[in-house]
Amino acid sequence: MNIYYAPLEGITTYLYRQLHNKYFGGVDKYFTPFISVFPDHYIKKRDEREIDPANNEGMKVVPQVLANSSKELVWIFKKLISMGYDEVNLNLGCPSGTVTAKGRGSGFLKEPDKLEIFFDEVFDALSDDAKMLSVKTRIGYLDASEMEHLSEIYAKYPIKELTIHPRIRKQFYKGVPDMEVFEKALMMSSCPVCYNGNVFTLDDYNKINDRYGYQEGSDLHDVSNGLKEGSADNKISSVMLGRGIVADPSLARQIKGGSHMDKAEFKEFRRALEAMYKENLKDGNNVFNKMKEMWFYMSQSFEGSEGYIKNILKSKSYAEYLAAANTLEGNCDIKSGPNASPVSF
Repeated sequence: MNIYYAPLEGITTYLYRQLHNKYFGGVDKYFTPFISVFPDHYIKKRDEREIDPANNEGMKVVPQVLANSSKELVWIFKKLISMGYDEVNLNLGCPSGTVTAKGRGSGFLKEPDKLEIFFDEVFDALSDDAKMLSVKTRIGYLDASEMEHLSEIYAKYPIKELTIHPRIRKQFYKGVPDMEVFEKALMMSSCPVCYNGNVFTLDDYNKINDRYGYQEGSDLHDVSNGLKEGSADNKISSVMLGRGIVADPSLARQIKGGSHMDKAEFKEFRRALEAMYKENLKDGNNVFNKMKEMWFYMSQSFEGSEGYIKNILKSKSYAEYLAAANTLEGNCDIKSGPNASPVSF
């Protein structure tokens, strides 16, 4: 099973990816935070740094793009392929209001007819290269019933891989993923499918893998799992981790048969991350603000961290942040896995 690291804006920058790959590994593909393309074929310098091959050496990185114009997507796709990338991911999942208001991300899902015209134009323009375009989607904008029509649209095109997050837009990241709708979408897919959503622990991953993953020596025509008789349509190719791997950076390694992180390893990783941010970010406030954002997730890997994390999040200077983070780290033990809202079948 392929293990992917989902993009989290402001967190999984190229600086973070470099260190995560060095200290923990286990990730087959890292996806960049989405790249926005402006009408005059312009992207921000921040995004240029994210896709600079020199910043992504030694790991497999897939640029993720936010676009609802076929011309914009075709332009950035060709730019990225010319830089040496062999996959570009289209984001149709972002639930942010500032994104969906412009008809991008999951906002594009509420206009399936326009989405289909968009795909017609994109796949026609890219021709054979279109096989390097993958897509990440939610199961609908307002209602999960939308996924049936969306699945029909996706099945028309030679998409490299379809990542499905089984929530609608208004859920953001709350509630339990709709596995019934996910199964239907999996059965309808004409391309490899990646599952994404609520994989916080090794046990969560194993539940997904046991039900949907390829099992060594298994007969793909065995319909005992309740899915459609057939072949690869019934099995997922990959699992994408998001909040769970930020909370526990060793999660992908565990899935690949490696060890759970210990406190000494976490300390070394955390200090290396702080040092790298101090070296690369001009404003010192940016360093501890970025670290506070990560601690919001990472504190979930520590026993009894609730009171301590409040002090980290309330800190108003790097010195205050550092004292609060050291106190949490010194008083709380690493637990076997963060609290989860596991997938249920």
